[in-house]
Amino acid sequence: MTSTSPLGELNSDAKYRLVWADEFKYEGLPDSTRWGYDLGDGCPNVCGWGNNEQQYYTQRRAENARVENGKLIIEARREAYQNKQYTSARLVSKHKGDWKYGKIEVRAKLPGGRGVWPAIWMLPTGWEYGGWPSSGEIDIMEYVGYEPDSVFAAVHTKSYNHSIGTQSVGRLFLTDGHRKFHRYALEWTETHLDFYVDGKRYHRFANEKTSFEAWPFDETFHLLLNIAVGGNWGGKKGIDDSIWPQRMEVDYVRVYQRS
Repeated sequence: MTSTSPLGELNSDAKYRLVWADEFKYEGLPDSTRWGYDLGDGCPNVCGWGNNEQQYYTQRRAENARVENGKLIIEARREAYQNKQYTSARLVSKHKGDWKYGKIEVRAKLPGGRGVWPAIWMLPTGWEYGGWPSSGEIDIMEYVGYEPDSVFAAVHTKSYNHSIGTQSVGRLFLTDGHRKFHRYALEWTETHLDFYVDGKRYHRFANEKTSFEAWPFDETFHLLLNIAVGGNWGGKKGIDDSIWPQRMEVDYVRVYQRS
């Protein structure tokens, strides 16, 4: 059931208005006015998109991304394609939905099984402070199939990132994320990033007010939705070849900003 008052419980004192949304009340390929694609496997520059992932991201291919029965379906499949053994999709709102500050809510049901690595996350649109991680990354929801009892939120900056062991990560025990829909949300202001599941805050990253190295989140970001296969984290316990295809189903995406 769709929430009738999305995000209202996160901050009842602040007045927000809906500025961007996809309710998926249509059929076929994802709305091209809202979504673009990352294509390929990241090679020759960053193979596996920097995490040694095993999928090839396709573009405008209904087998990997489509809207049906009021839901966006992102589907990872085991199939030989462009020298890879798996296909998937990575949808991006870049230059179609870009924001600085606001509330982002995605109601989704996750894939399951060893080797899946779905994510709802944000990257900088202009990379004003330089390449990753200097310009920042916001992971609203990450899940790895070999840990089916948890979802994660994470923030990466030059000062705080996993490559130097200083990343800011929140973990919420959620045993049915791959069986039921939940609301994954971010509240992003000048002072903090707050992460929620079903209205419950479980992680905060605060602005230290030092430099961009700790807080690059004063620039415009866009949204990404994807399923990776394997990789440094998702494939840490291997990939179960018997589980495919696997899908992430998205009921809606809504973005709010202060009036």
